[in-house]
Amino acid sequence: MARQVFNFTEPERFVVGTVGMPGERTFFLQARQGNSITSVVIEKTQALVLAERTDQLLDEVRQTRAPLLEIPDAGEVGAVDLAPLDLPIFEEFRVGAMALGWDEATAKVVIEAHAVAEDGGEVPEIADDDVDGVDTLRVWLAPDQARGFAERTRAVVAAGRPPCPFCNQPLDPQGHICPRANGYRRRA
Repeated sequence: MARQVFNFTEPERFVVGTVGMPGERTFFLQARQGNSITSVVIEKTQALVLAERTDQLLDEVRQTRAPLLEIPDAGEVGAVDLAPLDLPIFEEFRVGAMALGWDEATAKVVIEAHAVAEDGGEVPEIADDDVDGVDTLRVWLAPDQARGFAERTRAVVAAGRPPCPFCNQPLDPQGHICPRANGYRRRA
């Protein structure tokens, strides 16, 4: 089967969102441009790392290219997209690897999410459109969009179950067996 590359050069929306109750949530990366919506499943930790790395990349670009480019500081973005995921949510693939870069020509952040390679194949280079390889979601974001994406992602990840004050593992409403409390059940 031929590789699919979902390109979003001018996305109206690019967000991380969830479906399900805390503790049972499925995380999605979702891009929308016009009538085209693409949703891919991403792990919670992958989403958080992507948000952190996006902020790091923008900080580095701001330091090396200022005052040529106006890049907002982390936390300066005005309106963060808090709306739920767009419907319908159809999982195109599960993310196995990600790539992040800066496109000098457009002054935008490029984010790529690659499907899990079933045969252990290699992950394509960023912006590689070769017909062989895994399916890819590729999104170009303006600096303010990228900062908003990172802020929303951190908020979505933090909206899960509260951490145990002793072991930092997530607390279920029924409590959990805390390894730091010698196995005694802690209540939320």
